[in-house]
Amino acid sequence: MKRYMKNPWIIISIIIVILLGGSFWFSSSTVGQSDEGVTLIEHRKGNPDALVTLVEYSDFQCPACAAFQPIVNGMIEQYGDRLQFEYKHFPLPPRIHPYAFQASVAAEAAGQQGKFFEFGDMLFEKQDAWAKSAVPATLFVQYASDLGLDVDSFKRHMKSSLLRDRVQADFSAGEVLKVDATPTFFLNGEKMKIESYLDFAQQIGYAIDPAIMSTTTASTTDSTNGVRFGF
Repeated sequence: MKRYMKNPWIIISIIIVILLGGSFWFSSSTVGQSDEGVTLIEHRKGNPDALVTLVEYSDFQCPACAAFQPIVNGMIEQYGDRLQFEYKHFPLPPRIHPYAFQASVAAEAAGQQGKFFEFGDMLFEKQDAWAKSAVPATLFVQYASDLGLDVDSFKRHMKSSLLRDRVQADFSAGEVLKVDATPTFFLNGEKMKIESYLDFAQQIGYAIDPAIMSTTTASTTDSTNGVRFGF
C-alpha cells in the first residue's frame, strides 16, 4: 500500500465526493422516479470504533469472492465489536463478468430497504443460477421478494443513476488503490497478501489479538476444496 501513495484514502475520499457530488448535481436537475428517495450509505458491519477495520473490494459474480463470503461472515460473528467490516464494489469488466455491475446495483437497491448484506449473501449463494441466466434481473427481483422487500421500489431503484454512480465510485476508488483482482482486502489500510484461507484468518486474528491465534490455529483447517473454521 505504501508504495502507491503516502495516504491513498484521502485521494479516494476526494474521488468519491467528486463522482457522487457530480452525480447528485446532475440528477437533481434531471431527477427521475428511479432516483427518488435514494440515500447513499456505506456498507459496514461491526463496531465503527473497532481498532481493526477490514475492507473488501468484491465482485458478486466472482467465484473466489463467493468462497470468501462465509469466512468473512464467520470472522465478523466471532470477533464481534473488535472488528469493523466494510464492503466495496469492484465489478470486473463485462467481458469477464457480464452481470457483475448489474448485481452490484441490485444489491444497492436492496440496501435502500436495509437489506444490502442479506441480498449480497443471497447473490453469492445463488451465483451459479443468476450468472448463467439470460435475464438475471428477473432472478434479482425474485430474491428481493424472497427477502420480503417492496418489489416495486426495488425495481425502481435498480434503474437509479445515483446507485449506478455509487458502484462506479467504488470501482474508481479501487483502481486508485491498485485493486486488479477480486476479492482484494485491506486490513487497517494495508493491502493484504493472502497465501491461503488459513493465512487470511491468521492475519486478521493477529491484528485483533495475537493471543487469539493459540486457539484459532488449532481449530482451523484449510484446503483447496473447502474451508472450515473453528469459529
